[in-house]
Amino acid sequence: MAELEKEQKDPIEENSADSSNEELIDDSMDLLSDEVVEQEADHIDKSSETKPAEDQHGDNRQWYVIHCYSGYENKVRKNLEQRIETMNMKNKIFDVVIPTQEEIEVRDGKRKTVERHVFPGYVLVNMILEEESWYVVRNTPGVTGFVGMGEEPTPLRPEEVAHILRRMEDEAPTFKVTYRSGDRVRIVDGPFNDFRGTVSEIDMERSKIRVMVNFFGRETPVELDFLQVEKA
Repeated sequence: MAELEKEQKDPIEENSADSSNEELIDDSMDLLSDEVVEQEADHIDKSSETKPAEDQHGDNRQWYVIHCYSGYENKVRKNLEQRIETMNMKNKIFDVVIPTQEEIEVRDGKRKTVERHVFPGYVLVNMILEEESWYVVRNTPGVTGFVGMGEEPTPLRPEEVAHILRRMEDEAPTFKVTYRSGDRVRIVDGPFNDFRGTVSEIDMERSKIRVMVNFFGRETPVELDFLQVEKA
Protein backbone atom coordinates (compact mmCIF):
# COMPACT_ATOMS: atom_id res chain seq x y z
CA MET A 1 0.00 0.00 0.00
CA ALA A 2 2.86 2.33 0.89
CA GLU A 3 4.40 1.66 -2.49
CA LEU A 4 1.04 2.28 -4.22
CA GLU A 5 0.59 5.58 -2.39
CA LYS A 6 4.11 6.55 -3.37
CA GLU A 7 3.39 5.71 -6.98
CA GLN A 8 0.19 7.74 -6.84
CA LYS A 9 2.03 10.78 -5.39
CA ASP A 10 4.79 10.73 -8.00
CA PRO A 11 2.68 12.13 -10.90
CA ILE A 12 1.54 15.02 -8.71
CA GLU A 13 5.06 15.84 -7.71
CA GLU A 14 6.13 15.50 -11.32
CA ASN A 15 3.35 17.83 -12.47
CA SER A 16 4.34 20.28 -9.76
CA ALA A 17 7.96 20.17 -10.92
CA ASP A 18 6.88 20.65 -14.52
CA SER A 19 4.73 23.57 -13.50
CA SER A 20 7.63 25.13 -11.63
CA ASN A 21 9.88 24.68 -14.64
CA GLU A 22 7.29 26.29 -16.92
CA GLU A 23 7.02 29.26 -14.56
CA LEU A 24 10.81 29.66 -14.58
CA ILE A 25 10.85 29.51 -18.37
CA ASP A 26 8.02 32.06 -18.58
CA ASP A 27 9.85 34.38 -16.18
CA SER A 28 13.05 34.03 -18.22
CA MET A 29 11.19 34.80 -21.45
CA ASP A 30 9.61 37.87 -19.83
CA LEU A 31 13.02 39.11 -18.72
CA LEU A 32 14.48 38.48 -22.17
CA SER A 33 11.56 40.27 -23.79
CA ASP A 34 12.04 43.25 -21.49
CA GLU A 35 15.75 43.37 -22.35
CA VAL A 36 14.99 43.29 -26.08
CA VAL A 37 12.45 46.08 -25.71
CA GLU A 38 14.95 48.18 -23.74
CA GLN A 39 17.67 47.55 -26.35
CA GLU A 40 15.32 48.56 -29.17
CA ALA A 41 14.29 51.68 -27.24
CA ASP A 42 17.95 52.58 -26.70
CA HIS A 43 18.63 52.05 -30.40
CA ILE A 44 15.72 54.29 -31.36
CA ASP A 45 16.87 56.98 -28.93
CA LYS A 46 20.42 56.88 -30.29
CA SER A 47 19.16 56.94 -33.86
CA SER A 48 17.05 59.98 -33.12
CA GLU A 49 20.05 61.66 -31.51
CA THR A 50 22.35 61.07 -34.48
CA LYS A 51 19.76 61.72 -37.16
CA PRO A 52 20.36 65.11 -38.83
CA ALA A 53 17.76 67.76 -38.21
CA GLU A 54 15.25 68.21 -41.01
CA ASP A 55 15.51 71.24 -43.23
CA GLN A 56 13.99 74.26 -41.51
CA HIS A 57 11.94 74.99 -44.62
CA GLY A 58 10.21 71.62 -44.43
CA ASP A 59 11.02 70.61 -48.01
CA ASN A 60 13.77 68.58 -49.69
CA ARG A 61 16.07 71.46 -50.58
CA GLN A 62 19.78 70.69 -50.29
CA TRP A 63 23.09 72.20 -51.36
CA TYR A 64 24.77 70.76 -54.44
CA VAL A 65 28.07 71.56 -56.14
CA ILE A 66 28.31 72.21 -59.86
CA HIS A 67 31.52 72.29 -61.85
CA CYS A 68 32.41 74.93 -64.43
CA TYR A 69 35.48 76.25 -66.20
CA SER A 70 37.84 78.04 -63.83
CA GLY A 71 37.46 81.80 -64.17
CA TYR A 72 33.86 81.54 -65.40
CA GLU A 73 32.20 81.19 -61.98
CA ASN A 74 30.59 84.66 -62.02
CA LYS A 75 29.35 84.18 -65.57
CA VAL A 76 27.82 80.82 -64.68
CA ARG A 77 26.06 82.30 -61.66
CA LYS A 78 24.63 85.11 -63.77
CA ASN A 79 23.46 82.68 -66.47
CA LEU A 80 21.85 80.36 -63.93
CA GLU A 81 20.08 83.19 -62.11
CA GLN A 82 18.65 84.39 -65.43
CA ARG A 83 17.39 80.88 -66.25
CA ILE A 84 15.79 80.55 -62.80
CA GLU A 85 13.93 83.81 -63.45
CA THR A 86 12.83 83.16 -67.03
CA MET A 87 11.91 79.48 -66.49
CA ASN A 88 9.95 80.14 -63.26
CA MET A 89 12.12 77.91 -61.09
CA LYS A 90 12.28 80.08 -57.96
CA ASN A 91 10.23 77.46 -56.11
CA LYS A 92 12.84 74.78 -56.89
CA ILE A 93 16.19 76.60 -57.10
CA PHE A 94 16.71 79.03 -54.25
CA ASP A 95 20.28 80.28 -54.11
CA VAL A 96 23.51 80.30 -56.12
CA VAL A 97 26.72 80.96 -54.16
CA ILE A 98 30.36 81.32 -55.16
CA PRO A 99 32.59 80.81 -52.08
CA THR A 100 34.95 83.78 -51.99
CA GLN A 101 37.40 85.44 -49.63
CA GLU A 102 38.65 89.01 -49.59
CA GLU A 103 42.30 89.37 -50.54
CA ILE A 104 44.27 92.59 -50.18
CA GLU A 105 46.91 92.92 -52.86
CA VAL A 106 49.80 95.23 -52.03
CA ARG A 107 51.68 96.54 -55.04
CA ASP A 108 54.10 99.49 -55.01
CA GLY A 109 52.83 100.62 -51.62
CA LYS A 110 49.20 100.67 -52.76
CA ARG A 111 46.41 98.51 -51.44
CA LYS A 112 43.85 96.85 -53.71
CA THR A 113 41.02 94.65 -52.40
CA VAL A 114 39.91 91.77 -54.62
CA GLU A 115 37.64 88.76 -54.16
CA ARG A 116 39.46 85.45 -54.46
CA HIS A 117 37.53 82.27 -55.26
CA VAL A 118 38.05 79.74 -52.48
CA PHE A 119 37.16 76.79 -54.77
CA PRO A 120 38.02 77.81 -58.34
CA GLY A 121 35.79 76.11 -60.87
CA TYR A 122 32.96 75.30 -58.44
CA VAL A 123 29.62 76.91 -57.61
CA LEU A 124 27.13 75.98 -54.86
CA VAL A 125 23.42 75.68 -55.63
CA ASN A 126 20.63 75.35 -53.05
CA MET A 127 17.79 73.48 -54.71
CA ILE A 128 15.20 70.71 -54.64
CA LEU A 129 16.65 68.08 -56.94
CA GLU A 130 14.05 66.96 -59.45
CA GLU A 131 14.23 66.17 -63.15
CA GLU A 132 13.10 69.66 -64.14
CA SER A 133 15.41 71.55 -61.76
CA TRP A 134 18.33 69.26 -62.68
CA TYR A 135 17.75 70.06 -66.36
CA VAL A 136 17.74 73.82 -65.75
CA VAL A 137 21.03 73.74 -63.84
CA ARG A 138 22.81 71.14 -65.92
CA ASN A 139 22.07 72.90 -69.20
CA THR A 140 23.14 76.34 -68.03
CA PRO A 141 25.88 77.70 -70.34
CA GLY A 142 29.27 77.13 -68.72
CA VAL A 143 28.17 74.29 -66.41
CA THR A 144 30.06 71.05 -67.09
CA GLY A 145 28.21 68.89 -64.57
CA PHE A 146 27.22 68.14 -60.99
CA VAL A 147 29.68 66.82 -58.45
CA GLY A 148 28.69 63.32 -57.34
CA MET A 149 29.09 59.60 -57.78
CA GLY A 150 28.43 58.63 -61.37
CA GLU A 151 25.32 60.29 -62.75
CA GLU A 152 23.80 60.98 -59.32
CA PRO A 153 24.52 64.43 -57.80
CA THR A 154 25.73 64.18 -54.21
CA PRO A 155 24.39 66.82 -51.77
CA LEU A 156 26.71 68.49 -49.29
CA ARG A 157 26.30 67.60 -45.63
CA PRO A 158 24.78 70.39 -43.48
CA GLU A 159 28.00 70.76 -41.48
CA GLU A 160 30.00 71.21 -44.71
CA VAL A 161 27.68 73.99 -45.87
CA ALA A 162 27.79 75.68 -42.45
CA HIS A 163 31.60 75.59 -42.47
CA ILE A 164 31.85 77.12 -45.96
CA LEU A 165 29.34 79.90 -45.28
CA ARG A 166 30.86 80.70 -41.89
CA ARG A 167 34.30 80.86 -43.46
CA MET A 168 33.04 83.39 -46.00
CA GLU A 169 31.53 85.58 -43.28
CA ASP A 170 34.12 85.38 -40.50
CA GLU A 171 37.53 84.92 -42.04
CA ALA A 172 39.71 88.01 -42.13
CA PRO A 173 41.05 89.23 -45.50
CA THR A 174 44.38 87.78 -46.58
CA PHE A 175 47.29 89.75 -47.99
CA LYS A 176 49.07 89.18 -51.27
CA VAL A 177 52.42 90.87 -51.72
CA THR A 178 54.55 91.21 -54.86
CA TYR A 179 57.95 90.99 -53.17
CA ARG A 180 59.82 88.06 -51.68
CA SER A 181 62.64 87.47 -49.24
CA GLY A 182 65.88 88.83 -50.74
CA ASP A 183 64.18 91.48 -52.91
CA ARG A 184 65.38 95.10 -52.84
CA VAL A 185 62.68 97.48 -51.63
CA ARG A 186 62.28 101.17 -50.86
CA ILE A 187 60.61 102.42 -47.70
CA VAL A 188 57.90 104.94 -48.59
CA ASP A 189 56.50 105.85 -45.16
CA GLY A 190 57.64 106.33 -41.58
CA PRO A 191 60.93 107.39 -39.95
CA PHE A 192 62.98 105.49 -42.54
CA ASN A 193 61.21 107.04 -45.51
CA ASP A 194 63.23 106.78 -48.73
CA PHE A 195 65.67 104.27 -47.22
CA ARG A 196 66.44 101.21 -49.34
CA GLY A 197 67.06 97.75 -48.04
CA THR A 198 66.66 94.01 -48.52
CA VAL A 199 63.62 91.97 -47.45
CA SER A 200 64.72 89.47 -44.79
CA GLU A 201 61.35 88.18 -43.56
CA ILE A 202 57.65 88.37 -44.46
CA ASP A 203 55.05 87.69 -41.75
CA MET A 204 51.74 87.09 -43.51
CA GLU A 205 49.78 86.51 -40.28
CA ARG A 206 50.74 89.89 -38.81
CA SER A 207 50.94 91.68 -42.19
CA LYS A 208 54.48 92.77 -41.37
CA ILE A 209 57.74 92.81 -43.32
CA ARG A 210 61.28 92.98 -41.96
CA VAL A 211 63.80 94.93 -44.04
CA MET A 212 67.56 95.13 -43.49
CA VAL A 213 68.66 98.75 -44.02
CA ASN A 214 72.12 100.30 -43.85
CA PHE A 215 72.02 102.62 -40.85
CA PHE A 216 75.27 104.37 -39.84
CA GLY A 217 77.27 101.73 -41.71
CA ARG A 218 75.51 98.80 -40.05
CA GLU A 219 72.78 96.45 -41.34
CA THR A 220 69.80 97.16 -39.10
CA PRO A 221 66.48 95.21 -39.15
CA VAL A 222 63.39 97.41 -39.48
CA GLU A 223 59.84 96.04 -39.10
CA LEU A 224 57.26 97.69 -41.33
CA ASP A 225 53.71 97.32 -42.57
CA PHE A 226 53.16 95.98 -46.07
CA LEU A 227 52.01 99.41 -47.23
CA GLN A 228 55.23 101.08 -46.10
CA VAL A 229 57.42 99.54 -48.79
CA GLU A 230 57.57 99.13 -52.53
CA LYS A 231 59.92 97.38 -54.89
CA ALA A 232 63.09 99.39 -55.50
